[in-house]
Amino acid sequence: MWKFIVRRLLVTFPQIVLLSILVFVMAQFMPGDALTGQVDPNVSPEIKQQIRERLGLNNPWYVQYTDWIGGAVTGDFGQSFRFKMPVTDLIEQRIYNTFWLSLVTLIFMYIIAVPLGIISGRYNDTWLDQTITGYTYLGFATPLFIFALVMLWIFGYQFGWFPTSGSVAPGLSPGSWDYVWSKFQHLLLPALSMALIGTVSTVQYLRSEIVDTKQRDFIITARAKGASESRVYNRHILRNSVLPIAAFFGWEITGLISGTIFIERIFGYPGMGALFLESVLMRDYSVVTALVLLFGVAAILGALLSDIILSIVDPRIRIK
Repeated sequence: MWKFIVRRLLVTFPQIVLLSILVFVMAQFMPGDALTGQVDPNVSPEIKQQIRERLGLNNPWYVQYTDWIGGAVTGDFGQSFRFKMPVTDLIEQRIYNTFWLSLVTLIFMYIIAVPLGIISGRYNDTWLDQTITGYTYLGFATPLFIFALVMLWIFGYQFGWFPTSGSVAPGLSPGSWDYVWSKFQHLLLPALSMALIGTVSTVQYLRSEIVDTKQRDFIITARAKGASESRVYNRHILRNSVLPIAAFFGWEITGLISGTIFIERIFGYPGMGALFLESVLMRDYSVVTALVLLFGVAAILGALLSDIILSIVDPRIRIK
C-alpha cells in the first residue's frame, strides 16, 4: 500500500513541474505581459524599456520561469494590475467561496447519485430504471451552462426562491447566523445546478456495477444457499458495487474545476472561476497564470486521490 502511494507521489511531482512549465510558456503567447495595464500608454518607449528591464521582462524565458516559480513556491504570484493588489491576497479572498461551493456540490452529487444508482441497478429494465436512465441521458446531452441559465431563470427570477447573484446579502455581520444562512442560500442554487448535471456519470456507473455484480457466480451461489434477497443485496451486491464509487471522489474534484468557471460567471458568484474569466478578458497576466497553475495542480492531486482511494477499496490495482 505505502509503496503504491510513494510511487504515485514520485510520478505526481514531475507532472506538477511539467504543468508549471507549460502554463508559463503558454502565458508567454498571451497578448501583452505582466507590464500590460500597469503603465500609462502615453509613457515614452524608453521609460517602458527601463521598467521592463527592472522587472526582468527582458530576461530569457527560463530565467523568468525560475523567478516566477520561485515566487509561486513562496506564495508570491506577483501583482494584479486590474485589482491593484497582490495576486495571493486576491485569490485568498475568492478561494473560500469556491471551496464551499465545491463542497456543497459534492455532497449534493453523492446524495443524488447513490440512491438513484442503487434503485436503477436493483430494478433494472423496469419503469423506474427507464426513468432514471432517461434523466442521465438528458444530463449527458445538456450543456452545464444552458442548464444553469434555465435554473437561474426559473428558480431565481420566476419563482424568486433563491438569490440571483453574489455570495452573501449586503449589510450582514460576518459570523452571525443571518450571515451564514445567507451564504448558504447564495450557493444553494449554483451547487444544485452543477450537482444535477455532474451526477449523471456516477449514476450510470453505479447502475452498471450493480447490474454486472448481480450476474456474478458468487451472487448466484448465495441465492442457491437460501440467502434472503435483502441479504444478497446488502451484504454482497451493494458492498461490491458501491466501494468503487469512492474512487470517483478525486475525479469529481477535477470536474468541478471546469464547472465552477461557468457556474460562478452565470450566477455572479465571486469565486476563483469568475475571477479567472474576468482576468482572461482583462488580460491580467499574473492572475491568469496563477489560477491556471492552481487549477492544474488541483486536477493532478484529484487524480492522485482517486488512485489512492481505489487502491484501498480494490487492492488488485496496487503496484507491487
